[in-house]
Amino acid sequence: MHYKRIVVKLGTNLITAGTDKLSHEVIADLVTQIAQLRSKKLDVILVSSGAIAAGRQKLALERNRKDIPFKQVLASVGQNQLMNTYEHFFAQHRIIIAQTLLTKIDLSDRQGYLNARNTLMALLEVGVVPIVNENDVVAIDEIDEAKFGDNDNLSAMVTNLIDADLLILLSDVDGLCTSDPAIDKNATVIPRIEVINDSIERLAGCTRSKRATGGMVTKLKAAKLATDSGASVIIANGREPEILLRLANGELIGTLFLPARSHMESRKRWMLSGLSSKGRVIIDAGALNALTRQNRSLLPAGIIDIDGRFRRGDIVTIVDQQQQRVGCGISNYSSVDIMKIKGKRSEMIINLLGYEYGSEVVHKNNLVLP
Repeated sequence: MHYKRIVVKLGTNLITAGTDKLSHEVIADLVTQIAQLRSKKLDVILVSSGAIAAGRQKLALERNRKDIPFKQVLASVGQNQLMNTYEHFFAQHRIIIAQTLLTKIDLSDRQGYLNARNTLMALLEVGVVPIVNENDVVAIDEIDEAKFGDNDNLSAMVTNLIDADLLILLSDVDGLCTSDPAIDKNATVIPRIEVINDSIERLAGCTRSKRATGGMVTKLKAAKLATDSGASVIIANGREPEILLRLANGELIGTLFLPARSHMESRKRWMLSGLSSKGRVIIDAGALNALTRQNRSLLPAGIIDIDGRFRRGDIVTIVDQQQQRVGCGISNYSSVDIMKIKGKRSEMIINLLGYEYGSEVVHKNNLVLP
């Protein structure tokens, strides 16, 4: 297998080595592996649990309080501690990291989704490793709509957000087993799953750690979400030697979930169906050549006119001067804005609008051609 973009989710039990504090030894080893993946030209995004555990360690508190406001205090203190730890070890490999805190609302909102995607893709383009976590300070358990519920689910959302090829869920479990290994000594890991059906879901059980917020149930839900968007998913034990390097090289460790459809098929089906298109953008010959032959973004200078009303973050159909469809993309600007900047150079956007969301009307990362 050949992967180009990987999302790695690290569970609390893994990075604490089963204790109540961060394990620098475990984190250093995993960071070294990520650095090696980067040296092989792979994009890596890290989704890390452990903020609450880090906060408890920093404040030297016992595990006797479990109320939500107190957990938010721990998360607030611990997030900084967690990032400082990653900063220290990534710096040893001369890798710059960027903290990204998300809530479900961020990705449910059209503009929030676009902003998050554009930021993460831009970070990858400049060689930064984004470290993503749920913003536990504002995302609370009572508001189900505003909370992913666990970093397994968040990692699957990020996988979809950045079009990753592979999601690796690392914890202290070996994979999905034929039965509960805590009860059945004969339980064995299922190495490969093609379809997540009812029988597979029943195998997940309810294994839940006292330190982690997730379990096999949440991991399976995350696997279903990510495979439906065209990514492969692996659930494996992060304590295995060189686990990330071996998985990226195609070694079968843990449980591999195959994508339900090809990644491009999934994205094309959504964008090229036309069902979600809110309007049309008519481009000139120069822009047509830039998009179809040079793999470039659509700039305002190449736009002749628009048809329809749409908002920033909507999907638009791009057509040439003969009204032939060129492709579809997510617009960085509304139809009202585009009417003001069409045919103009990108550096004029700020003067014409008083603000800007980038030099591109449709970035190449948000563009799909037939």
